[in-house]
Amino acid sequence: MILTKTASMTMLVMIALISISLLSRTADATALTYTVEAHEKACFYAWVDVPKKKLAFYYSVQSGGSFDIDVEVKNPKDKVLLSLEKDRQGDYVFTANDVGEYSFCFSNDMSTFAEKVVDFEISVENEKRPAQADQKEKGQGTQAQAEAMDESVFRLSSELARIDRMQKYFKARDNRNFSTVVSTESRIFWFSLTESVMIVAMSMVQVYVVRTFFSGSRRSHV
Repeated sequence: MILTKTASMTMLVMIALISISLLSRTADATALTYTVEAHEKACFYAWVDVPKKKLAFYYSVQSGGSFDIDVEVKNPKDKVLLSLEKDRQGDYVFTANDVGEYSFCFSNDMSTFAEKVVDFEISVENEKRPAQADQKEKGQGTQAQAEAMDESVFRLSSELARIDRMQKYFKARDNRNFSTVVSTESRIFWFSLTESVMIVAMSMVQVYVVRTFFSGSRRSHV
């Protein structure tokens, strides 16, 4: 009985490892941080070898200007799938109906001198789940446990992807808020400095006017 339980547990562990391995092979993701210079158009590409795959595209402007950028996505036939102007952040999923190279472009033409730092991720993944291991050599109980474990692996993968997106969202918010704080501090400093200079200048002008007034009154009296 002990040997049966041990063999069953070993088989379940092997099934879990196979499921995780197959799951990791069904998605090909690229996460990058790129600085788009002023008047620059930067394009990145993803290759799809089988139709009906899913293309997930996430981007977020971390710093620069008004935190906006132009975005354009095209399929291998040069058809525009997505075109946005002055957008800050987006999360989209496309169905790749055509085999070939898909382009994801960021354009900073609207900016005169400000560069934009963009975090983005492009992932290509199969719509279908990975095939399970051979079910014939398993008992009904082991098969049910394997299916439940496989379902748990996919749920865990989905939750991890959601948490990753949330972390990127909060990172973008934190960078934008920090940039806003720095900009506000700079404006307050220069406003205070200008105000101080104006107060000193007005005081000097008042002293000069008063001295001129009394000097003129003395001359008139003499």
